[in-house]
This record gives sequence, C-alpha cells and structure tokens, in this order.
Amino acid sequence: MATFTDSRPAAASGTFAIGGDRPVHRLGYGSMQLTGPGVWGTPKDPDEAVRVLRRAVELGVTLIDTADSYGPFVSERLIREALHPYPDDLVIATKAGLSRPGPGVWEPLGRPEYLRQQLELSLRHLGLETIDLYQLHRIDPKVPAADQIGTLVQLQQEGKIRHIGLSQVTVDQLAAARKLATIVSVQNLYNLNTRDSEDLLDHAEAAGIAFIPWFPIATGELAKGGGPLSAIAAAHDATPAQIALAWLLRRSPVILPIPGTSSVAHLEQNMAAARITLTDDEFATLSGLAAPPADTTGRRFRLPKLGAR
Repeated sequence: MATFTDSRPAAASGTFAIGGDRPVHRLGYGSMQLTGPGVWGTPKDPDEAVRVLRRAVELGVTLIDTADSYGPFVSERLIREALHPYPDDLVIATKAGLSRPGPGVWEPLGRPEYLRQQLELSLRHLGLETIDLYQLHRIDPKVPAADQIGTLVQLQQEGKIRHIGLSQVTVDQLAAARKLATIVSVQNLYNLNTRDSEDLLDHAEAAGIAFIPWFPIATGELAKGGGPLSAIAAAHDATPAQIALAWLLRRSPVILPIPGTSSVAHLEQNMAAARITLTDDEFATLSGLAAPPADTTGRRFRLPKLGAR
C-alpha cells in the first residue's frame, strides 16, 4: 500500500517548527541555482525553473530558501510565478544584506536604509505582506551590528517580518544578536566535507534554533571511488549526495538542509534522501570525515564552485 511519503518524500525527513509556530518538513529546497551563471540574471531554462519549484512542493517541500541577491531578485520572482498564491503550509525564507557588483561577487551591505529597501522589494517580488523568515545575509562589518539587527526588529514590529534569522555568523555574533532580537535560525556553510561551524550547530541545537546548512551536499574528495562515502552510498543503492543529505538529517534535529538544483530529476533524487536511514556505524564513519576549516565570514567573497545540484 502506498504511503504519504511515497508521493511526498520530503515528509519523511521529519518536521521542525521555525520560531515555534511555522512547522516545516526538515528537508527543504534552496533556490540559488534558479538563476544564470554566477547567480546572475535569468536561468538558461526559465520553464524548467518553474517546473522545479512546483515539483518541490509536490514532493512535500514546505521550506523554500531564497534571497534578494539571487539574480538579483530573479529567484524571488520565479517563486512567485511558480507558486503564488502559496500553499498555507509553505514557508518562504529570504535574505538581505549582500549587494551584487557583478556575477559571482557578493559584498556585505547592512545600512539600515538598504535593508528596509530590500525588504520592501522582496515583499513585492514574492507577493507577500509578511515574510515568515527574513535573514540577515551577512553582518556588515562597516555598520554597527545593533543597527542592522535593530532595523529587522523594527520591520518585525511593523508586521512585515514574522521571524528573524542570521547567516554565516559565529557563536559570539549569534549571542550578541540574541540580546537585541529573537533569532530563530542561523544559516552557515556546513556539509559532510566542511564543518567549521560545528560549535554554532551545537549552540543552535541547545537553544532550539534552526540550523540551515548552505551548500549542504558538497562532498569534494570524499565522493571519490573506493572511499567510505562511496561504499556507504553503494550499500544503500544511493548517490554520495543522497548519503550526505541523510547524514545531515541525522546529525541534529535542528538541521534543515536546503539542497538546490535547476533540474527536476536532481530534485527528485535529493528528496529521496529523506527515506535513507544510516546505521550507527555508517553515521559514525561519515562523522569522522571532514576537510580543514575555511573562512567565509563578513567579507567580499566568491561562492564555492557549484556542482550539478
């Protein structure tokens, strides 16, 4: 007999209530790849982008992550085109705080007037009156953090933001921000291969804060044939990317992976990862793998090179 998760596999990932009042299936979708090269301009196949978004919802995704800087605004507009009016259980999380001088380049910009402007534009592009989760994409080191967080609090008080999140922060930055606002989520670079935000994850779990790993299925050298990851993938008749997602889902109940793709076929593969159950030994083996730390905080940067997903 068919089960609910046969048609909506993302539901098998379990649920987490963002801010205590917006429950989502833990395996979500990140929309950054629904743009042109360098996360700039329109995608090569806009119709496929719309199909991906609609298929994600069909597969049980109830958390879609985006940002004003993806395109810029291309991702947000595609989400509206594909899904508006939105299902009641769909949470759209977006971000502001990075400007885009050009393809592949991102610069922190946290001036209060800029954050307010970008929030208003995101509301318009998404067709929303309130954004469920609005995240500060980076803390701008040139602007007092209290001014940046304070602006989001003001927008929250005006009813334009339901919950506030942060992206690519340290434990100390999160602790300081929590003195100014209720922070319900953090989004940092974290995956099977790169885990220098381990302390932040532990802190978030203890506080009941959602941890949204960006670039969640990067496996790097770990995916080479003959290694532990490929062996575990073969044992589950799965791909290394699916195993990487299964590991994230088991790593902590507050982790909400948001794998992105511009392909319906890859989307379906990613969502199927929610059904994979790792053994204790497999989880321990995978947990012992990681690359050296990397620095991605508060500076001009280029994203890691994206793979097929």
